Amino acid sequence: MEARTVTLVGHAVQGAIVDLDGTMVDTLGDLHAATNATMQQLGLPPLTREQVEHRIGKGSEYLVMQALKLHVDDARAQALYPEAIALYLKLYGELNGQYADAFPGVAEGVAALHAAGLKLACATNKPTDLARQLLQMKGLLQYFSLVNGGDAFPRKKPDPMPLLETCKQLGLPPAQVLMIGDSQNDALAARAAGCPVALVTYGYNHGEPVRGVDADGFADRIGDLLPA
Repeated sequence: MEARTVTLVGHAVQGAIVDLDGTMVDTLGDLHAATNATMQQLGLPPLTREQVEHRIGKGSEYLVMQALKLHVDDARAQALYPEAIALYLKLYGELNGQYADAFPGVAEGVAALHAAGLKLACATNKPTDLARQLLQMKGLLQYFSLVNGGDAFPRKKPDPMPLLETCKQLGLPPAQVLMIGDSQNDALAARAAGCPVALVTYGYNHGEPVRGVDADGFADRIGDLLPA
């Protein structure tokens, strides 16, 4: 299907890159369960849902390291980290999707973007295989021509590399690809890559108000980004 030009948040675009955690799927339950299962196996106290939520968005490595640092000093966290990240990825893989649901309006919104003729890709800091599996489980994978996880490139969001490389794969210049995310990480990556950016208002954003982030627009539902 040849991409069509659609005006979203004041920009003429032919494609969109959509974040996963906090934007399309509420994965906090999965992340909280996997983090606490990891802490339990290491003999460390559990984290609250809020503590996990504020550490989402920069990839599994960041979440695990920050979880460790809540309970032990930096040197001990560094020593525990290799065992902890291996445990976490194993446990998360077993839990993937069990405590997660698509946010309201996501399926309809993504379907509408696809029907409008936009080329769609998912770019997430979650490992690619787990991201594809989760999108499939929630009935969303069919809309995406590409899924790039945090292991797809040497650097993760908020570095612009994942967006720049995904734009190349889509065959579109960054200025014609809207980044749709839920956090400052997504906005920083988009600005550095030269992509316009819209943020949903219901995501995680490290516990900070999302409307304080530099973005081209905000939406309560993904479908609201489309012109009426």
